[in-house]
Amino acid sequence: MCGRFALTAKPEELMELFGLLEAEDFPARYNIAPTQPIIVVVASDRAKPGSNLPDRKALLVRWGFMPGWVKDPRKFPLLINARSESAMGKAAFRAAMRHRRILVPASGFYEWHRPAKGGGEASQAYWVRPKRGGIVAFAGLMETWSSADGSEVDTAAILTTGSNKVIRRIHDRMPVVIQPEDFARWLDCRTQEPREVADLMTPAPDDYFEAIPVSDKVNKVANTGPEVQDEAVPVKSPETAGRTRDRNEDDAQMSLF
Repeated sequence: MCGRFALTAKPEELMELFGLLEAEDFPARYNIAPTQPIIVVVASDRAKPGSNLPDRKALLVRWGFMPGWVKDPRKFPLLINARSESAMGKAAFRAAMRHRRILVPASGFYEWHRPAKGGGEASQAYWVRPKRGGIVAFAGLMETWSSADGSEVDTAAILTTGSNKVIRRIHDRMPVVIQPEDFARWLDCRTQEPREVADLMTPAPDDYFEAIPVSDKVNKVANTGPEVQDEAVPVKSPETAGRTRDRNEDDAQMSLF
């Protein structure tokens, strides 16, 4: 699962990695939470023959997927994640998997190791980042929800998969990572059907990420400074913490499993 992430790269870095013509100037964000606006990369509209314009563009959307057929969003759970193994068959995500696949730029994400209930241990937060630094691209889905009065909201969810060996010691799910050489395939919803990009929705290599224990400052959405990523002494090492437990009920309601 991915319930918090960060994006601290400069707009110029996004433009270079994703091949964008432009990207809005934005501040470093160290603690991005559900319902907040996030930057996503989508395929541009089909360019005219001979055009040299980029075939991708960046948009701001709300993190929290809302299917177009939802009538009352107050009665629908907030979908911040979608399981890659089953998204193609879920009514909420089926159309987006076919027509609206996106990339979600990030500098890394946060995950919590939650010990067994009754064990007396506190949860431990981890800042999970690429070992080599830079920007990582999460696989995502986008949908535009229209209200009864005609107003529209672009919404998005991050796809998850089973964790690799490193992240599994903390949690059993992790975001799907799309490598730069696969950006075009993933975003090509015109010729690439979901089954043809299923091979991209696998765990990142074991040596791709590193997990840094951090304090519980990241738990509070109001804490938005770089100090949320400061390394802290872990409550208990995940190597000795036993099996990873499911998230609490609040988190479970935020994903479609």
